[in-house]
Amino acid sequence: MTGSIAYLGPPGTYTESAALAYAQTVQGGSEAVACLCPYPTIAQTLQAVAAEQVNVGVVPVENSIQGSVTMTLDTLWGLEHLRIQQALVLPIHHVLISQATELVAVETVYSHPQALAQCQRWLAQHLPQVQQVASNSTTEALEHLPQDPTAAAIASERAAGLHQLPILARGINDYPGNCTRFWVMGWATPQPELKPSSHVSLAFSAPANVPGALVKPLQVFAQRGINLSRIESRPTKRSLGEYLFFIDLEANLAEAQVQEAIAELRPYTEVLKIFGGYEVIAVARSQVNH
Repeated sequence: MTGSIAYLGPPGTYTESAALAYAQTVQGGSEAVACLCPYPTIAQTLQAVAAEQVNVGVVPVENSIQGSVTMTLDTLWGLEHLRIQQALVLPIHHVLISQATELVAVETVYSHPQALAQCQRWLAQHLPQVQQVASNSTTEALEHLPQDPTAAAIASERAAGLHQLPILARGINDYPGNCTRFWVMGWATPQPELKPSSHVSLAFSAPANVPGALVKPLQVFAQRGINLSRIESRPTKRSLGEYLFFIDLEANLAEAQVQEAIAELRPYTEVLKIFGGYEVIAVARSQVNH
């Protein structure tokens, strides 16, 4: 499927906006050129890439307010042969969409858990009594609105336009600098070409929960002056107290010292997964129709 891009749908999600930005800035295409394939969950999006049903998949990995998207990390750890092709940082501007004509008429607000969390202060100030209900995506939340004038959804301005629904309030995210980092995941070739990169992402599990189990791997990078821009632990789900560690490096995967560091890292790990080296593109608001 030439140019096929999987993403967390349905159409109108922020992930679709990131997929469109990827098509426009990297592929030099547009919505009409790229074949966008919506999936109902992040896990299914990544699984479609792993099964080679699509060329690439776009998934959210980290938000500036709420931190990492754990579903992306957990699913990625459980799959093989996937590599990060590109990272995109997308500005996020939430709006409140509803058939209600005023805020006092709203009784229920639907949205993705991340979007709800990113608007907590605004909701507490303007809609303190409403029931907040989580949905699989911001756009899926819109399904409740046509039949219920007391319902509202937090989503993008683009989603409101696509579904021809009125916007009741704009600029409702708690922090104006709200942004989300997305990874474009593709199938890994057996011997991938090491292209210059600004970042490298990897994850590993430790052989045992003993003193120095994390310090020694981190020293491998510190001794070479390689900066870690992010480190996060996730449970292995095998036993309480066992963790995986996800790390982002500010480094060029093609450089010899980075390859040497990875080689030195391996003996300190039980399982080591290199998700790839990549560049990060900051997407301007003007590039994406929110």
